[in-house]
Amino acid sequence: MQTYRTAQVAKMIGIHPNTVRLYEELGLVPRARRLANGYRVFTEQHIAQFRLARLAFRVEVLQNGLRKKIVRTVKTAAAGDFDAAIRLTDDYIAQVRQERQNAEEAIRIVRLLLAGEPAESGALQNRQAVSRALGISVDTLRNWEMNGLLTVKRRENGFRVYTGEDIRRLKIIRSLRCANYSLEAILRLLHELSSDPHTDIHAALNTPRVDDDIIAVCDKLLLSLQAAEQNARAMRNLLREMKSQYS
Repeated sequence: MQTYRTAQVAKMIGIHPNTVRLYEELGLVPRARRLANGYRVFTEQHIAQFRLARLAFRVEVLQNGLRKKIVRTVKTAAAGDFDAAIRLTDDYIAQVRQERQNAEEAIRIVRLLLAGEPAESGALQNRQAVSRALGISVDTLRNWEMNGLLTVKRRENGFRVYTGEDIRRLKIIRSLRCANYSLEAILRLLHELSSDPHTDIHAALNTPRVDDDIIAVCDKLLLSLQAAEQNARAMRNLLREMKSQYS
């Protein structure tokens, strides 16, 4: 059986030897056998697991628990449960695709908003229905409202009702939060758009780079999500190979 030392693994994978040790400490690869002198001995299965981890972390996608999900997938594979890791990868791919749809919809909505087109009409919805429809927790909706991002009308009985305009606004907020904009930046943007549909979006957001605006941000988010999906599909193929060889 072919074996490798830490330095050899680092050179093969293209990482620092300290990263090899860190991955082992974090449970991202199986524990290596130790020689009497304390040197680690890695196998072909370790090499495959390191390649899996590198695929997983090639693109940083943080929103809605995706980062935690991909870490869990790698650790599950390191524990030798390849079937569960494949299922987790499938779930991850499905969620990434949903996030891509959300970003694409945000771009469409912003273009409609800037063109001055009215929101789509529809039945009024309560907070629970909006939470389910948009994949946003009730606590998140409550937080956004408390921070002034949205003012929701109430019925006579005190229950909130969300209009088509509210839903459109929430979709924009959701995508901007996924792109790591602060609540303060989003609030400033929405206030300025409300008073002037032709406002300078990148100035309103006060982004680190002056050429960024909502559409550009969502486009970049889309590129990251597309890369994450490609990596996840490669991970799934590798997991199937690992299952056939090391189960």
